Order: sequence, then structure tokens, then C-alpha cells
Amino acid sequence: MDKHTLSARQRRSLETKKKLLLASRQVFIEQGFQKTTISQIIKKAETGYGTAYVYFKNKDDLLIVLMDDVMNQFYMIAERIFQPVTKQEAQSMIQKQVHAFLQMAETERQLLQVVEEAIGTSTEVRNRWNAIRERFIERIVQDITYSQNNGLARKDLNCFLAARSWFYANEMFLWEIVRNEREFSLEDIVHTLTEMYMGGLYS
Repeated sequence: MDKHTLSARQRRSLETKKKLLLASRQVFIEQGFQKTTISQIIKKAETGYGTAYVYFKNKDDLLIVLMDDVMNQFYMIAERIFQPVTKQEAQSMIQKQVHAFLQMAETERQLLQVVEEAIGTSTEVRNRWNAIRERFIERIVQDITYSQNNGLARKDLNCFLAARSWFYANEMFLWEIVRNEREFSLEDIVHTLTEMYMGGLYS
């Protein structure tokens, strides 16, 4: 719906929701997931106490919305059209995807630190992360299947297992970057991951 066609009440509602999300992001980053309370978020957003519960049932719900906003950026990377004609083209596309995926982890490090903490303590957030993971894996399965059907990738390998292995390898480095634990340059990580993947699946 166009913003200009919204009623005054609908515009206020959108603005309130936006204020709550902005405030929750700031409080989550400052306090971490466990120490954050709805009261802190409401105070930061300068909204009425009951108003917050009109839009979000709890802080887990707020974080999931923020997490989905970030993951939509990741999806834009993962769901780029993948129709290479040669193995060289496939490698170039895959390497660019990995680089963009891990670069995004650096860009969104602060919020993803909160997400990782929440995955360990919130069933709702953990379930949402598992759903996000499966969406990525499903997309990778599509890309592998395309490559197998077009004679670029080995057909003797199970596309579902290959996709799962590939995502988990990338996810491991994503969390290392989020924790500031990576010992190697982003370029080295991307190069090594891509070479191993291509060497195994596209050999």
C-alpha cells in the first residue's frame, strides 16, 4: 500500500512500530539479548507500555523481526540467478556469493552477536534460525541440481547432502566473523572455501 493512501491512524501505527524496532535494535546491541527487557525498549522508543504489545508479543518476537530484516539482505545474495554455462563461470559466481555472504556478517556483526546469544537461550529465535538455515539450503540444492543437470557438477553426489555441507561450512565462518574470532583474511577464507567446494562437487 502506498504511504500516501494510508490513513493518519495507519501512518501513526507504522511509525510506532518503526520506533519500537529501532529502539529494540539499539537496546539489544547495548545490553545483549538476555539483559534486554521490553521495559527498556519501550522507554527508549518513548511509547506507551501497552502499545508495544499491540505489535510484538515479547522481546523474542522483536528480535526475530530484526533478524528477518538482516536475513533478507543475505537472501538477496543467496537467491541471485544461478545459471552458469561453464565451470569457470560457476566458480566466479559462487566465489562472489561467498564473499558477499561473509562480508554481510562483518557489516551486521553487532546484531548477529545478539542473534547468536538468543539462539542459545530462546526457543523461538532458535526455531526461526533453523527455518532460515533450511531456506538457504533449499536454494543451494536448486543451484547444485542446475549444475548437475547441465553437466557442470558431479551427478554421483547427493545434492541435499552437498548443499547442507556447503551451508554449514559457510555458517561456521559466519559465526567466527561475528565473534571476531577469524584468524585469516576474508579473501583467504573465501578462496579456500570456494576451491574446496569446486574441487569436490565440480571436479
